[in-house]
Amino acid sequence: MRDLRNRIAAEVRKVVVGQDEAIDMLVIAIGVGGHVLLEGVPGTAKTLLANAFARTSGLSFRRVQFTPDMLPADITGNITLRGGSLEFRPGPVFANVLLADEINRTPPKTQAALLEAMQEAQVTVDGVSHPLPDPFLVVATQNPIEYEGTYPLPEAQLDRFLLKVDLGYPDEASEIRLLTLARNGMRPSTFDDIAGVSSAEELRETRAAVDATLVRPEVIEYVAALVRATRTLPSVALGASPRAGVALLVASKASARMAGRDFVTPDDVAWMALPALRHRLILRADAQLERFRPDDAVRAALGAVPVPR
Repeated sequence: MRDLRNRIAAEVRKVVVGQDEAIDMLVIAIGVGGHVLLEGVPGTAKTLLANAFARTSGLSFRRVQFTPDMLPADITGNITLRGGSLEFRPGPVFANVLLADEINRTPPKTQAALLEAMQEAQVTVDGVSHPLPDPFLVVATQNPIEYEGTYPLPEAQLDRFLLKVDLGYPDEASEIRLLTLARNGMRPSTFDDIAGVSSAEELRETRAAVDATLVRPEVIEYVAALVRATRTLPSVALGASPRAGVALLVASKASARMAGRDFVTPDDVAWMALPALRHRLILRADAQLERFRPDDAVRAALGAVPVPR
């Protein structure tokens, strides 16, 4: 998995600078069959990153720009009349990588159209289930500073994302390097140079390797203790779910494989705790007024749970 990450990162860096951690999270997600929510202010390369990543994976890719007037059938597909008979016309969700751009700009009814796809890797239309391609990855983006005309994702849907990645501004050196990229207008001219460096078969083999990663009992207990600690913090109204524990464990296995190990360490768990748990916590109103963030709650849980040695 380390080699896969290095190949993908080398290609993505042709157009995206200063977002190496986000690249790592995308590799981890596609390596275990999870989904990723990218959050950041406009101009931090959320859409460009997802586009470039899809190209490197060598998989089929579709993009959906979510809008307030979008219907569930615009994503999943619908039944149409063709040649005198009714046939199912697949929607854009039938791709290996689906970019759900600005997912919080569409109403909850349409957002919910992705729930079955993300959880079961299938879509049910008119009582008939249609399997999605394998692997299947949803990369969703949202803007954290614009609330007018948006529909916040419900907790049930947030819980379906394996990881949430906050894309911040690049550091000074990365921003200077970004300005030196060759461009065709606003678009990086190197975008067409991105090559597919993976395949569906390699990703399925990667998933099998991650599943076989060794986890000692004390590390499993550490994961459980972290998840349970989020439920007792005074700043948290709703802590991490049992699914969050599974997500943290699976992501930690992928982290170990990406580091070239076949066993998980507590450091893997600590590194993956923020992206795996931050979007699953609901803070109390008084904590929000004090500008306490979910990241602060996860760090408090990490500080409260003894690290196994």
